[in-house]
Amino acid sequence: MQDYTFLRELSGSLGTIFLVVSFLGFVLFAFRPGSRRIHEDTAEIPFRHDDKPAPASDVSVAQIEEARK
Repeated sequence: MQDYTFLRELSGSLGTIFLVVSFLGFVLFAFRPGSRRIHEDTAEIPFRHDDKPAPASDVSVAQIEEARK
């Protein structure tokens, strides 16, 4: 029974260390110098069609005019 207790405590501490190291790895990956362009591009997604509306491929002009009446 003593082996089980030792292995349980060891796995708990190794699991915590693994999670902390993983978290630090994710944070460093997100803030690495080369990722600025990717994050800026992702942040601009909602504003890509501000200058002109997206093309209406499924809706015809006649349907839009009919819906406005």
